[in-house]
Amino acid sequence: MINIAFISYGAAAVAFFLLLTALLTVWRGRVRGSALTLASFLSCLWSAAMMYQGTQSAPTHFIDALETLRNGAWSVFLLILLGHFRDPGSRLPMRLKPSVLAGLAVYAVWLVATLFGRFEVNLLPSAGLPVALVHLCMALVGLLLVEQVYRNKPVQERWAIKYVCLGVGAMFAYDFYLYSDAILFRSVDEQIWAARGVINGLITPLVAISVSRSATWSSSIAVSRRVVFHTAALFGTAIYLLAMGSAGYYLRLFGGTWGTLMEVAFLFAAAILLVGILFSGTFRAWLKVFISKHFYSYNYDYREEWLRFTRTLSAQGPGLPERTIQAVAELVESTGGALWIARESGLCEPVAGWHMAPPTEPVALDTPFCQYLNGKQWVIDLREYAENPALYDGVAIPAWLSRYERGWLVVPLILQGKLFGFVLLQEPRSEIKLNWEVIDLLKVAGTQASSYLAQQEVGNALTVARQFESFNRMSTFIVHDLKNLVSQLSLLMTNAEKHRHNPEFQRDMIETVEYSVQKMTLLLHKLSRSATPELPAPLALDALLAQAVALKSGFEPRPALKVRDAALHVLADHERLERVVGHLIQNAIEATGRDGQVDVSLRREEQRAVIAISDNGKGMSEDFIRERLFKPFESTKSAGMGIGVFESREYVCELGGQLEVSSQPGRGTTFTIMLPIYKRAA
Repeated sequence: MINIAFISYGAAAVAFFLLLTALLTVWRGRVRGSALTLASFLSCLWSAAMMYQGTQSAPTHFIDALETLRNGAWSVFLLILLGHFRDPGSRLPMRLKPSVLAGLAVYAVWLVATLFGRFEVNLLPSAGLPVALVHLCMALVGLLLVEQVYRNKPVQERWAIKYVCLGVGAMFAYDFYLYSDAILFRSVDEQIWAARGVINGLITPLVAISVSRSATWSSSIAVSRRVVFHTAALFGTAIYLLAMGSAGYYLRLFGGTWGTLMEVAFLFAAAILLVGILFSGTFRAWLKVFISKHFYSYNYDYREEWLRFTRTLSAQGPGLPERTIQAVAELVESTGGALWIARESGLCEPVAGWHMAPPTEPVALDTPFCQYLNGKQWVIDLREYAENPALYDGVAIPAWLSRYERGWLVVPLILQGKLFGFVLLQEPRSEIKLNWEVIDLLKVAGTQASSYLAQQEVGNALTVARQFESFNRMSTFIVHDLKNLVSQLSLLMTNAEKHRHNPEFQRDMIETVEYSVQKMTLLLHKLSRSATPELPAPLALDALLAQAVALKSGFEPRPALKVRDAALHVLADHERLERVVGHLIQNAIEATGRDGQVDVSLRREEQRAVIAISDNGKGMSEDFIRERLFKPFESTKSAGMGIGVFESREYVCELGGQLEVSSQPGRGTTFTIMLPIYKRAA
């Protein structure tokens, strides 16, 4: 056995040395990597010392001290993975939590006592039993940390850590088996002791896989019911391993020549069975129900359940109907479900399915089934209904519900006292008794879920309404522009009979009609979805004002243009800015008599271009300017639409400018447009 132990621990030393070499290049400078590197180094040193002990008489207290350091290093590494081992308000060294510092102190005291030879590791009845018990406790702590790290990680992070948890957990599990066997029989089994090196060496590939998948690892220590659940699972595992270890020993003892083979096969099968049980969703569901029934007065930790429920519903991204089914189903360990939502058409239409085929059968809201859900607002147990329909007033259940063989509960979704929809849940993983607590929780969860779904429905409807609103608003502005074009063409037709033989008038008429056609074509293009967005460009204001004034030259009074500062440029869309100026000029003409005066001027004030459009017409009162002028659909004209000034101010503000107005009744009005000068031109 000496040669076997030498080879076994030598292989472990080589494996850990190779892992250590890889870690020194991959994990350099990282806190978690440093802890893993230290644990690998101490494991390599411990394996080498155990190999040396196989050929020499090494001091047993030195070997025990190395094993304590190895266990402590792996435990610290797992604790760092678990996270939240510091308390910002703590006054302890490194702001450690008291429980963490106490655990480290126990390791340190045991290490010092071992180094000074206070304890020996030869597991004799008189001296070795305390040593074996301490190492057994170390193995239990390691298993607890492994279990906590894995269970508290989100599902998406387990992909990176599952192999390191499996490897380190296997190492501590084997130590637990070794020392349990030693305590039971008051001696260390040489074969188990020799195989320990190979077992430790086999964990290095698993750790290497996790290193290659590594990401930012963090977690929090579980509390409340979760602690009870995982602690129960851990101690159940410990008892199971002790029982299997004892059974394996007796198989080897009484199996004769086949004893070792029977023991190894039995223990391997027992380990596979244990892993299968621990990863079984049905077993976990049963254990949760068992703990809630026998250790707590209420079945649920409502704070934890509600936080989980809210997180599921409020997660980002699409799929709210599926998340709603999942959130409700997880309250009762259901394996799947489907969702129906009431529509304005008078039908409860199927929306989504979770872990089951999406349903296709709608149900009318005026059927007895939906009327019962709306009136009673009860959770319907389909199995109970099949046995005694009278409990539900004999209401007729839709025939298509019977086609769902695993259908279990119908949970109504109530919003503001009315049926918003319902959820069909499949049978749970573990038997759950429907009492008042479970039913009340489902009803409250249904109300909460319906509010999230209703908010999404309203949001979708609002998006569509905004699209129509945007189209209608654009149509309103276009109709306003068409009104101005009609006014120009009407004026043209009025003067056509009088000036039809005037060549100059004919030329102006052709230009006006051509301009009107271009404007109408542009307006139609803007109404289409294929219209390209407007892109601002540098514009010469003097040319733009000259064009706007020329288009109004057929009206009386004829507007006059005064350019004090030429070569002023602004960054704007030509069509929209010309429409703003043209509308204000048109308003000034309409507010002034034929013998009046309309002036358009352009000047510069510091870094702004100032366009002033003034008239000596009837003017406006301060109350009208303050309360009605800039409000859409408010107009003093009989044929006015009341959106021209509103649109003008909106676009001027969009360009970073200002639109001001000063007016007095009977004395006229002045509109002042102030726009920032285009910097490159300036």
